[in-house]
Formats: sequence, C-alpha cells, structure tokens
Amino acid sequence: MKTVDLGRRDYLPVFEAMKRFNDSRSADTEDELWVVEHNPVFTQGLAGKAEHLLDAADIPVVQIDRGGQITYHGPGQLVVYTMIDFKRRKTSVRHIVSALENSIIATLAAYGIASAADPQRPGVYVDSKKIASLGLRIKNGSVYHGLALNVNMDLTPFTHINPCGYAGLQMTQIADLVSPCPTLADVAGKLTALLNKNLAAEAV
Repeated sequence: MKTVDLGRRDYLPVFEAMKRFNDSRSADTEDELWVVEHNPVFTQGLAGKAEHLLDAADIPVVQIDRGGQITYHGPGQLVVYTMIDFKRRKTSVRHIVSALENSIIATLAAYGIASAADPQRPGVYVDSKKIASLGLRIKNGSVYHGLALNVNMDLTPFTHINPCGYAGLQMTQIADLVSPCPTLADVAGKLTALLNKNLAAEAV
C-alpha cells in the first residue's frame, strides 16, 4: 500500500482531495495511506450535534461526511487517512476498524505506553483518557477518512468541545506519557508499517 506524506496542510483541501480520489478510483487503483498534520480545525461528522461545540474561539468548523461527532485536529497530531477499497480486499468495515485500533495500540506499546480499545466507542484510550480517534466514510465500496493520534500538541482546543460527543472526556498524548517525546515522523513510520501489515491480514 502506497504511503503519501502530505506534510502540514489546511483541512479542507485535503478533505476535497479525499473525496475526489474516492470518486475517481477504479478497480485497479492502488490503496493509499495519506499521512498529514493539520492546521487547527474542528471537524463535525454526519451525526454531529451543535451542542457538542462549546466554544469555537478562532478555530474554523468544517462539516464533513464521516461518521461520528465533533473532534479537533491541530499541529502535533498525526493523522492517517486510509484510502482503501474494502470490497476488493474482501474484508469488512469492522475488520478495518480493528486493524486501525490494533495498529495504534502496537505503536504506543513500542514507546512503552499501555493502551486499549473500548468496545463501547471507537478510538484508543490510555486508562480513561482518549489518545486516538477514528472516523470513516464508506462510499462506492471504498473507505476514506481514518485516524488521528495525539503525539505532541496543544490539547486545549479539546476543552472547547465534547470530544466525539462525550462531555467531560479527557484527552492525552504521547508527550504526556513519554520523555523525550518521539518525533511525528518517527511515530508515523511505525504506525504506517503496522497499518500495512494489519490491513493486509485476512478478516476473521
């Protein structure tokens, strides 16, 4: 699976590019992982409720087509978009979600951080604090959007929302748990290698 490093980008142009990629792909289009760091933005999913945005401050809010509620993206957060033809892979959305969660858990374990998925809600947690979020869109038998892993960022904007629709949900990041904090590039290398491995595995 091809990995594309987009660097640091505004959210909206990348969102539009994801939709174009998915709409124009054919049965032979190679699956891709897009690695990106976003400038500050709140993204509101299809089921998003206005009351979960407590205070936008000066941060733009973008309505998007993934599942789920509102979340925040900003510098120091690793975002990986999974541009996957799941029909061709003969897999399931549940398998893809598990592959994403397990890849994040294994990446964190490489830095000595114990984390786990929660069967009641998507994402990865360290104790009761959320360290990574997931959100996917299924269209034309393919998947886009993906995951966001907090590495070394300002977590303050998360206090301006109910993250993923959960009032009072606390966030954490690698920098709060490991010193010195690894670079975004180092974490991205580990995570994309694991995603390639886990997404290629047969669904059980």
